[in-house]
Amino acid sequence: MLDVTVIEDAEAAAVSLDPIRARLLAELAAGPASAAMLAGKVGLPRQKVNYHLKALERHGLVELAGERRKGNVTERLMRATAASYVISPLALAAVQPDPDRFRDQLSARWLLAVGARLVRDVGALITGAAKARKRLATYALDGEVTFASAADRAAFIEELTQGVGALIRKYHDGNAEGGRDHRIVVAVHPTLKPEAIAKPEAIAKLEVTAKPGAIARSEGTVTPEVTVEAGAAATPEAALAVDSTPPGQD
Repeated sequence: MLDVTVIEDAEAAAVSLDPIRARLLAELAAGPASAAMLAGKVGLPRQKVNYHLKALERHGLVELAGERRKGNVTERLMRATAASYVISPLALAAVQPDPDRFRDQLSARWLLAVGARLVRDVGALITGAAKARKRLATYALDGEVTFASAADRAAFIEELTQGVGALIRKYHDGNAEGGRDHRIVVAVHPTLKPEAIAKPEAIAKLEVTAKPGAIARSEGTVTPEVTVEAGAAATPEAALAVDSTPPGQD
């Protein structure tokens, strides 16, 4: 079972969002079970549970884990194909967010669009790497920082911008033969916690993601462009993004 998988197909997304099927996925993520075993847990007849399981199986969300005899009946034991699922913006391809449509580094909605693109791209990379039976090299950094003041947050963003920019200028080689473009996303936003709701300017969360393998591998290329302003941290919605052309699949 995978720890997490990305749903890219619109029909599969619709199937997973059905409340009963989502409950079945949660039960099957905990371990294999038959329709009869699940019926009592979700409060539905076995036949209806079977109907929902077949729909999930058609879209690759559950799979056969084994069979067992129970009296004159052979029960199919099903299991979830992943412990958790993420729906890619590709499932709504016609209306998926496009961060290139506008660029506002102080906009939380633009940050959301950048995050959605990250889910879409990494999901597609995982799918491609799995089909090619290759390992996908990625890197992510996730942490939290508490700022004493908005001025400290602004100073942090300025140093972060300068540091990331310096690294990009140091390692970027647009003329590298066989080089590969990499996308770097750096975001700062308030942590979603009870205390953050009471004091939204007191706590911020830092997430740095680079894909694939921007830290461990030097053969990739990144456009040396840092577009955040030094004072971008003046609001809790501050976001910094350093972009290159979208990476291809392995």
